[in-house]
Order: sequence, then C-alpha cells, then structure tokens
Amino acid sequence: MKEICFTKAMASGNDFIIIDNTGAELSELNSDYSLIARDLCRRKLSVGADGVLILEKSSAADFRMRIINPDGSEVDMCGNGLRCSALYASTRGWGDKLTIETRAGILEAEITRRVVKIKMSTPKDIKLDINLGVGSNILKVHHVNTGVPHAVHIVENIENYHVKKVGREIREHSVFAPLGTNADFVGDIEKHYARIRTYERGVEDETLACGTGIAASAVILGLLGRVVSPVKLRTQSGEVVAVHFNISEKKVTDVYLEGEAKIVSEGKVIGL
Repeated sequence: MKEICFTKAMASGNDFIIIDNTGAELSELNSDYSLIARDLCRRKLSVGADGVLILEKSSAADFRMRIINPDGSEVDMCGNGLRCSALYASTRGWGDKLTIETRAGILEAEITRRVVKIKMSTPKDIKLDINLGVGSNILKVHHVNTGVPHAVHIVENIENYHVKKVGREIREHSVFAPLGTNADFVGDIEKHYARIRTYERGVEDETLACGTGIAASAVILGLLGRVVSPVKLRTQSGEVVAVHFNISEKKVTDVYLEGEAKIVSEGKVIGL
C-alpha cells in the first residue's frame, strides 16, 4: 500500500495538491501521476483540488514543477500553481528568490512573506480580433499563449455572463483544435483594473482564478489599449492579482504576476 504525503496550497482561489518528489521517492510511480491526479482532485470524494503539482529535482533550476490537471492531462504551465510551489519551497528553506523549471521554460519567483511575484514566459502566438461562430452568435476573441493557450473575450455584465456554457464552446472550438484553449472573460475595465472569470481546459469548468489567464487577459487588454501596466485583476474568488508588463511596438515583454498565496494544510494519502 502506497502512502503519499502532500501539502495543500491556494493562490487567489486556485487550490493545489503539492507532492514533493525532490527526493525521488515516487520515481516508480511516474507513469501513474495521471491516475493520482484524477483520484485526488475529486471534490467531496477525495482531497479535492484544481490540480496536482509534482515537485522534482532539476539540473537547470532550483526545482522542477509538473502540473497535472484533474482530468489527468499534463500541461506546460500554471501561474497560480507556480506561486503556490514557490511559497512551499520558501517555507522549506529553499530560498526566497527561486528559479523553477517548467515545460514552458525556466521561470523566476520572488517571495516576500505570503506575496509571491513570478516572472512569466514571454507571451507568444498573439492573434487579435478572431471572429468565432459560437451557436448563433459571432464572438470576437483574442488569443495569446502565456505558458498555455488562452482566448480572451471582453463582455458586458460579467457578473451574470454564462461563463461555463460559452467557455466550454470556446475551449472546444475548431479554431483551437486539436488541443483546445482556456477561455477568459473580462469586463468592468478601467485604466489599471479589470474583472476576470475563466473557464479552464483540463478542469473543464469555471475556476475561481487562473494565473496564466490573468496574465493573458492583462496582456491582451494592454495590446488593445484598454489598460496600462500595472493592472489589477479581480478574480471570481474576490482576490486581486497584479500584472506588470512592458509593451513596445506591439511586442510584450517582462510579464510579472504578483499576489498572495498560502499553505492550507498538510496530510497523507493511503492506498493509492
């Protein structure tokens, strides 16, 4: 019978199960990470989380972070997961300025008490003004990859918008085939502020926050001239996350995501 120790952490309403495998105790279970995530992420029936973060040793950075979604898929990057992993590493004495290896590249984190500021990968695959046929409507979305792909849609009355229904249709749209995309909805836009809601690929539902989605939305709004860095985005959890970026001649660089994270609990799973 296997026992797996874990730490539960949260950033802006995104909660994660962190499994510290830097000692390689679980090396024989690598092929089962998908099964572990599908089991542990179940709400009410297990620990419950928006994803599992596997921390491993890295020869290129202070540690490596792998992100496994609740559906068992592994993705390249997760902004709030990175903030949670950085906070965990800081509490373990690994340092307050860290480099973290991800499938989206080696990223940087700086921890000051519970505030974690991370430098995101340079946005890519930017495409503005995409017209999508969704049901009987044509929606204008904007695409950017901030570690994972995001489609950003500006809406009126964001509080009552059908994020789950429309988000699923955007996520599965043929324009973004075969892998699909995350879908972000932004509204209440001011010069240094916006409200955001996100439908996450792999979770297949609206989540309380999404770090890469927050960064993607801020970047798109900046490119459209709707906001100026730094911009604060209020998530569905009610927490506010700051995004810093530079835009010069339509090129986006130096994207930082900054906000609080916290360790929620520690425990042990028996019987996987």
